[in-house]
Amino acid sequence: MAAGRLPPGALTLKQFLRRQQVLQLYRKILRAIREVPAEQDRHYLKDWAREEFKRNKDATEEDAIRMMITQGNMQLQELQRTLKLAKS
Repeated sequence: MAAGRLPPGALTLKQFLRRQQVLQLYRKILRAIREVPAEQDRHYLKDWAREEFKRNKDATEEDAIRMMITQGNMQLQELQRTLKLAKS
């Protein structure tokens, strides 16, 4: 393989970094869901998160992916705020 050439199917650096952002967001959401006190709610939220990420796993457009990451972070912050309020 010549220098600078990627094997077929390999991710570019930008794609790799974006993928890491998505995986990090997914892990943060799952960690936050663990804090939900009601088991039924935890199960619902976990299924919801899994389905959302599965539904969008084939997205390739950079702007759409950035927008989804932003929306996911806002939803995570909302969940964290709600959990904080519930504990107080």
